Amino acid sequence: MRKLMIAGNWKMNKTYTEGVVLAQGLADALKDAEVKVDVVVCPPTVDLKGVSEVIDQASAPFALGAQNVYFEESGAFTGETAPNMLEAVGAKYCIIGHSERRGYFGETDEDINKKAKVLMAHGIVPISCCGEPLEVREAGKHVEFVVDQIKKDTEGLEITDPSKYVIAYEPIWAIGTGKTATADDAQEVCGAIRETLAEVFGKEIADQIRVLYGGSAKPGNIAELVAKPDVDGALVGGASLKAEDFSQMVIKAGE
Repeated sequence: MRKLMIAGNWKMNKTYTEGVVLAQGLADALKDAEVKVDVVVCPPTVDLKGVSEVIDQASAPFALGAQNVYFEESGAFTGETAPNMLEAVGAKYCIIGHSERRGYFGETDEDINKKAKVLMAHGIVPISCCGEPLEVREAGKHVEFVVDQIKKDTEGLEITDPSKYVIAYEPIWAIGTGKTATADDAQEVCGAIRETLAEVFGKEIADQIRVLYGGSAKPGNIAELVAKPDVDGALVGGASLKAEDFSQMVIKAGE
């Protein structure tokens, strides 16, 4: 049985102090709640240490995640963050391959594959993103497009513990637009992702890997999304920036 996950991607929002306040607000909002899902918050890199301290001091029911990593261990890579740096501040998860990284910064499936491997070598769980742009969806090629991404992103990966690798399907046309794929749309692609994982890793492993939906997920649609058999939670953008909204998603997902 796969445990649901709600992961919050703060993107390029919240200063160090604002991040600490948001993390504390989330810890307070969930303090007396029965949290039945795995919860992850992914602040900007400069906020990681502050949020990590909130998690430790408040015994908060959520884990720390990063938004990006570089695939080298150290060196002359100005502006990048090494995996051991994330490890040192307590990051347990790391988003890779987000459509904004692919689109704005030219990240390729080869890059994402390298990042997954280096994260797993450091005991950090990748949340590996995939998803199609609007023109691919309208052409009816969305499943084919995403399956191709999954095959490239997982090439050569060795997974013995399926809880240590997470995929997030994010239809690009639904991110930050207010448009949301229907629960049936999400299930169609998440189901195809799981079938592809079965081809790559075998059915037993594939049946235990969590596949999240990302793309304008919010308190009002989370229950319908996670009711689908192959949707194991959500990668949340805007709604994760408000402790009340995000905590409600966590609670509703577990009901």
